[in-house]
Amino acid sequence: MPSHLSADRPTPQPPERYAVDALINRTRRLRGDVDAVRRDAVLIDEEDPEMRWQRALCDLAVHHLDDLGTQLGQLREGLAPETSEQATGTSTQDAAEDTFDEPRPGSLIGRVGSAEWNLLTDEVTWSEELFQIFGRSPDAGPLSLDDLPSVLLPEDQPLLTALVTDCLVDGKPIDGEFRILRTDGRMRTLHMMGEPVLDADGCTASMWAVLRDVSELRRSQQVVRTTHDSLRRRQHMARTEHRMAVELQEAVLPPWRGSLRLPSQGAGALDIAAHYLPSESSSLIGGDWYDALELPDGRTVLTVGDLTGHGIQATSAMAMLLGALRGMAVAGIEPGALMGHLNQLLESSAQPALGSAVCCRFDPATGTFAWSQAGHPAPLLFRNGEGRPLPPPDGVLLGAASGVAYEQDEVHLLPGDVLILHTDGLNRHSNRGAGPEALLALAPHFAQARTAQECVGTVVAEFGGTARLDDACVLIARVGA
Repeated sequence: MPSHLSADRPTPQPPERYAVDALINRTRRLRGDVDAVRRDAVLIDEEDPEMRWQRALCDLAVHHLDDLGTQLGQLREGLAPETSEQATGTSTQDAAEDTFDEPRPGSLIGRVGSAEWNLLTDEVTWSEELFQIFGRSPDAGPLSLDDLPSVLLPEDQPLLTALVTDCLVDGKPIDGEFRILRTDGRMRTLHMMGEPVLDADGCTASMWAVLRDVSELRRSQQVVRTTHDSLRRRQHMARTEHRMAVELQEAVLPPWRGSLRLPSQGAGALDIAAHYLPSESSSLIGGDWYDALELPDGRTVLTVGDLTGHGIQATSAMAMLLGALRGMAVAGIEPGALMGHLNQLLESSAQPALGSAVCCRFDPATGTFAWSQAGHPAPLLFRNGEGRPLPPPDGVLLGAASGVAYEQDEVHLLPGDVLILHTDGLNRHSNRGAGPEALLALAPHFAQARTAQECVGTVVAEFGGTARLDDACVLIARVGA
């Protein structure tokens, strides 16, 4: 039974794969074009400062396009499957760091500025864009290498010092990030790439660098990391809840498999078999139940039912109702009165829900079949190769109203009769309309079946491969001679 809070809404669809593939191909072509410009810039003049700056910008662009291609690839492939460790929830953070670690050098967006510090003349040259990045007036002049750490956050100052020292002393290129605090109080994250400029004697004469404001990029990456972790946690919680719901369902539903004879002794016993059919999405474990119980006086109780919702809440409520139903049936309460008590129980539950159910009691000595229903599909009676639904007594959904009386009806069963009790999920699937017609059409097969288990096999063969929107239960009882 679908939740009473559900509504028809279009399911959000992921981007079309061919559209993402087209973007990836365009990105690759653009990356090749930029890479060609970068190679040309290297060949023109290695010593031209403008060419070095252009080459650095090309490097940045290539790295950025590489990242764009990677991100589009992730969009096309979707969320990577979890490892066994991640499925246990023990290494979610490690997985996030592996997937969304610090970007490759040059993965940048934002304003770009350049600078050069001449070690021989102490002259410092900043581009106009770099003054804007630092929020510094050109009238105040650029910052020297000695003054530059003063605008960094204290914890980032050692990093910049190490980068500059390695560049000036060991000739290593600069590639790192640090955070600055501007005069307007805003914090910005900068990515710095540069290298030493050597004189004719091979000594370091100056240091040049390209700096880019990557604050927005880092914030976006943080959002990606946060949403990635949140998604992983949500998936883990969903798997855990699904496992708990399955375990609870298996613990509550009858343990017998195959056919069951009730009562176990005497003539006119019922040959009973049942089956649970999962929904198209096996993750949707609902509140469907079935049960067959021999009473102390030799009569037999049959029941099927369904609660709204899915997951652990639905299965726990189902466990509560089925336990109460069994207890009241053993106590000798009639099906109609029993339904009234179940309605009160569900209505007063801490987690109210709606449910449908049918409760039947069969007396093998007289062939009397007494039953009551609460907004549930009526049992189907098959006799002499023909089937029909039993006329239902009045009864509203469980939990829908207070103080409701549930009527009870009786029918006389004959040896060879076949009864089918089922939840409405059996008839609710994509390529068929709701209703018992498909089950009634199986009457010739039931007439030829020798056992209830064969009848269940026929139902499973007919409905088991269809795309059901909800899970379902079917219970079949065949009256013996």
